[in-house]
Amino acid sequence: MPRVFASPGTIDEPEGARPDYWRMARAIYAAGFRAGELVHNCFSYHFVPAGSMMETGAHAIGCTVFPGGTGQTEQQVQAMAELRPAGYIGTPSFLKLIVEKAQSLGVALPSVRKALVSGEAFPPSLRDWLRTRGIEGYQCYATADLGLIAYETEAREGLVLDEGVIVEIVRPGTGDPVPEGEVGELVITSLNPDYPLIRFGTGDLSAILPGTCPTGRTNQRIKGWMGRADQTTKVRGMFVHPGQVSEVAKRFPQVGKARLVVSGEMASDTMTLLVESAETSEGLAQLISEAVRDVTKLRADIQLVAPGSLPNDGKVIEDARSYS
Repeated sequence: MPRVFASPGTIDEPEGARPDYWRMARAIYAAGFRAGELVHNCFSYHFVPAGSMMETGAHAIGCTVFPGGTGQTEQQVQAMAELRPAGYIGTPSFLKLIVEKAQSLGVALPSVRKALVSGEAFPPSLRDWLRTRGIEGYQCYATADLGLIAYETEAREGLVLDEGVIVEIVRPGTGDPVPEGEVGELVITSLNPDYPLIRFGTGDLSAILPGTCPTGRTNQRIKGWMGRADQTTKVRGMFVHPGQVSEVAKRFPQVGKARLVVSGEMASDTMTLLVESAETSEGLAQLISEAVRDVTKLRADIQLVAPGSLPNDGKVIEDARSYS
């Protein structure tokens, strides 16, 4: 039996366990699971590491795990009704399906009072839906390559970064760090000796939150998953990448953020580059237009806007075309 906790959210490594697996115990503990409880694990064990990753983390805090896997909602309900697990681990949408199936079957699941969910967005509306049915759900952010990256606490103020990873937030399409609080792509470094990853681009958007968690955990926090960073789009048969927008902006020291808006109907696309700059001369706009043409081989209208006026949502390319 592994040693368990030195302080809230701290797990001692079980002997022989993969670091990216046992770190998941921190997220499971923060979601309210404790030694001696039964966990119903509905992450897949088939060709993906999620099921094993969660099971190993649960074992690290002394839980027993029922490997429910995916699918078969009626059988999942029957297993929960008979085994009476303390909580669920899996995707939030599948937990909703199980709860709805139990209601349609007239089967009560009184033991399921907590959940750790991941693998997809966990909107507040679904969190509240589960809460009205007696289930307190918490989320964590993880990938197959890295294991746990960040996890939610009872404070409900963003996700606390795990101590086992180094996190940077960069402008999409580049490796350039953004100022704290600005939305960008999560880039992770893991010094796992068995599987090291240096500046691994997750393709996901988030932002650093100021301060520390009210629960006493002192590591940085992120806002959570805020969409995908890959905004590559095709305009008049040519691919346009976020890195190209960044390359244009870097050519002009008087330019801050830039955002390319693609609009119009398909096959008659127009590009408008919104550029934050305190300089508003037509000469600057003309030079930027020529740079866009040089980099993308496409024409774009240039609009100079006030510094700080572009949305802080991580978007470098906005596809505003009509596809109807």
